[in-house]
Amino acid sequence: MARCFMVCVGVVLLLSRVQAAETETQTASEKGKAVPALVEFTSSHKGKFNDIKVDYNVIAGETPLTNKDGEVTGHLFSTSYIRTNVKKGTSRPVAFVFNGGPGSSSMWLHMGLLGPKVVKVVSDASEDDGAAPYTLTDNPQTLLDKVDLVFIDPIGTGYSRLVGNGKPEDYWGLKADTTSIAEFIRIWITQHQRWNDAKYLIGESYGSPRAVGVANALRSNGIDIALNGIVMISQAMDYTGSTPIDDNLLAFVTFFPTLSAIAHYHGKAGQGEPLAAFLDRSRAFAVDEYLPALFKGNLLSDEEKQQIAQKMSGFIGLESDYILRSDLRVLSGRFAKALLKEEGKTVGFLDGRYTQQEIDQVAGRPSTDVASQSISSAYAVAINEYMQQDLKVTLPRPYYLSSPEVSKHWDWSPIEPNVYEEPEYIKVARILSKEMRKNKDLKLLVASGYYDMVTPFFDAEYTLARHGFQRSQITMTYYEGGHMMYVNQDAFSQLLKDMRAFIQ
Repeated sequence: MARCFMVCVGVVLLLSRVQAAETETQTASEKGKAVPALVEFTSSHKGKFNDIKVDYNVIAGETPLTNKDGEVTGHLFSTSYIRTNVKKGTSRPVAFVFNGGPGSSSMWLHMGLLGPKVVKVVSDASEDDGAAPYTLTDNPQTLLDKVDLVFIDPIGTGYSRLVGNGKPEDYWGLKADTTSIAEFIRIWITQHQRWNDAKYLIGESYGSPRAVGVANALRSNGIDIALNGIVMISQAMDYTGSTPIDDNLLAFVTFFPTLSAIAHYHGKAGQGEPLAAFLDRSRAFAVDEYLPALFKGNLLSDEEKQQIAQKMSGFIGLESDYILRSDLRVLSGRFAKALLKEEGKTVGFLDGRYTQQEIDQVAGRPSTDVASQSISSAYAVAINEYMQQDLKVTLPRPYYLSSPEVSKHWDWSPIEPNVYEEPEYIKVARILSKEMRKNKDLKLLVASGYYDMVTPFFDAEYTLARHGFQRSQITMTYYEGGHMMYVNQDAFSQLLKDMRAFIQ
């Protein structure tokens, strides 16, 4: 996957002006608890993106966030790319970018897809990333010629942190998280005088329900900031269709075409048939035959079960006897272990193209996600190297790729509470549908990877087919990759082309 493009991208003029020192001198909060001074690092750069010469500034630094009493409780770290060689007064779109988790920094989209430099791992998923040194290359396909980019690390991730009297409940929950990011966006467009420019959100994975909550929050609380578009990469607006557990019948259906795609990739099903045609047949079987069979359960005759199992085998590459013993319910974790069991290999969850030889050959599920393990180290090095060497960010504290503290304290209470506070899967699709009906210019791009066993592409189709969405406002795209489909070089290029067309 690694290629070296035009060398002028990200060449630093190094007119770096460090706005605040590493010492972070202390100031007092209202209740006497010390709040560190803000830090900011500004540098100027030149690049050539989409064959256009671009001068741009990068502002990497903290923004203070306050509670209802006006106390500073969090310092949110962001990295803003702002083009400077544009005619004064020109209206220019700005996109606010975040990943998911919850508890993940924006590292993945920053160093994997949208930044002026990206890290490269093996495109065909044939091996893991190993150890340093890794390859950081210029990214002439980034969108910076057309749109300014602001990468957001939510509180507790990246360099962002709780400060002063800040508490987990101030930021680590569905409602608190989206409120804080919406407030950051309000502050950013005010400081940079960008109120009348087009605004976009780009979110990956959990970043998609986050984007919905942020869009809702921006129109609430007497602010009313309307968005022009949302890009969802590996969307997860309704967890019902992306939660593969024993009694969730819907997930068996929404995951089925993804299992078919992975079986096709590894030569276990649909051989000689184009992937798109094979997946069309898989979708039809999942809805027209598999779903009714699951609904009937033990009311099916033995003959009917046998017929369904044989058809399933033709799509997902497992023996019909195994499927029958699974009562027609093949959980994704077991599929990952069973598909290549004769070779002693497991396939990845985030990206089913990846494989790994397992130590325990008879375990029911994989011991780890080989896809995640195969790329994480390269991305971790890339963000730290880039921050320090290119952006001259000199902070002594670590850059947290993901935060176990955020996950541990996360409040899963829904953005819009149900009346009786009954437990339910996260679901925000209807919130977005309502927002899109209030705003005729709010468009949605949903990008899905065929080999993603975390947020299956058929779940995106199922989610957007309901909730009153107007299809004229939605664009759906597909790629031969996984959750981070941009690991695949072909998907990387196509996704950026699709995003560029969507924003234009």
